[in-house]
Amino acid sequence: MTYQEALDYLNETLPNFQRIGPAAFKNNLDNSLALMQFLEQPQAQYPTIHIAGTNGKGSTAHLLSAVLQAAGYKVGLYSSPHYIDFREQIKINGQYIREQAVIDFTQRIPDFVRQYQPSFFELATGMAFDYFRTEKVDIAIIETGLGGRLDSTNILSPILSIITNIGFDHQQILGDSLTKIAFEKAGIIKANTPVVIGEDLPETRSVFLEKALACKAPIYFANEHIRIEVVKQDIEAWLVHVWEKNQKVFDQLSCSLSGDYQLANIKTALAALSILRHPTIKISPAHIYQGFKAVKQLTNIIGRWEILQATAPTIICDSAHNADGMAYVGTALMNIPHQNLHIVFGMVNDKSPEQLLSLLPKAATYYFCKANIPRGLAALKLLEIALKLGLKGRAYPTVPAAFAAAKANAHTNDLIFVGGSIYTLAEIL
Repeated sequence: MTYQEALDYLNETLPNFQRIGPAAFKNNLDNSLALMQFLEQPQAQYPTIHIAGTNGKGSTAHLLSAVLQAAGYKVGLYSSPHYIDFREQIKINGQYIREQAVIDFTQRIPDFVRQYQPSFFELATGMAFDYFRTEKVDIAIIETGLGGRLDSTNILSPILSIITNIGFDHQQILGDSLTKIAFEKAGIIKANTPVVIGEDLPETRSVFLEKALACKAPIYFANEHIRIEVVKQDIEAWLVHVWEKNQKVFDQLSCSLSGDYQLANIKTALAALSILRHPTIKISPAHIYQGFKAVKQLTNIIGRWEILQATAPTIICDSAHNADGMAYVGTALMNIPHQNLHIVFGMVNDKSPEQLLSLLPKAATYYFCKANIPRGLAALKLLEIALKLGLKGRAYPTVPAAFAAAKANAHTNDLIFVGGSIYTLAEIL
């Protein structure tokens, strides 16, 4: 079996949320528990940090990984979905899982697949946990895929849980109110295990407090624990002072994750690091300085406010794909000096195009496109909705065609942004 044959088997045999949407979601943990038993409980062989949230999971996870790597640890990181190569989802110290490891795992599981008919995400989670055991990681950082309570990753007994924020996304599965969505995310809170809440909302605070009380889990709200003062911001980095309670703990801390929304993730990661306790894990301020500054190089993170070209013209892409994320993007784009703004935009068909497009600047030229996946929303449909909202632009047959048109039309002092979906980014990265 080749690596491509392994991928073909996984993609063709298993229901995949990224391709077909909610139909692939399983509303129980039965398969995950059975898979862990089949694999002989790999997730119990190393300490884990478990992260849920509507936005910011990936950035927070990569910040934590970078700091732990700077401290000398072998760090597993499981995140989803991928942009280009499935192996992006399973990394150790920034290095993708080996192709041979994917092949070996795939060859082990046909009998399990026939008996349990798992989803793609359930199997990918098992592959990650198994790989981290085989490679003897010191610690693993695990992102939920969707929600928390019924997510395939929620069979962990972590040393720390993190919920980055709560916003509207996947309402057809998680619920149509912030309270309902918070309830699902709160499902990762475990007995006697500390939990950090990244962003505190009146509608969700009581949900987290009640769950933490029921689990006797110490709970920390990042905004009560960490205060940040911005010293300098540009398109490539943040420079901040940091206070923990009333004590200044970092002077001119540099972070190379630079989008406006990263301030919340920086605060969440710092709160998590300040309460992280485990006999085998020791972190110093020097490790935090080093990890935050070199997070991109250490972890191989892509697609989060990524600067594809710094000047002439500036080209930025970001994978924000829900209302909260797009609101940050809309504000950030207007804060970057530019002459003309060009936006290459494609999204999936189970999001609200009216809602997302209404959050983006009207003073821009749009290049609408459909990502090459079944869930992609037709470019002409996007254009039709955009025109009703007062946006101007054209529809293009593919993402590369839209991107090429934007680059051809852009002048030296212009700004090009590519976004709307991870799958749109995947075709230009």
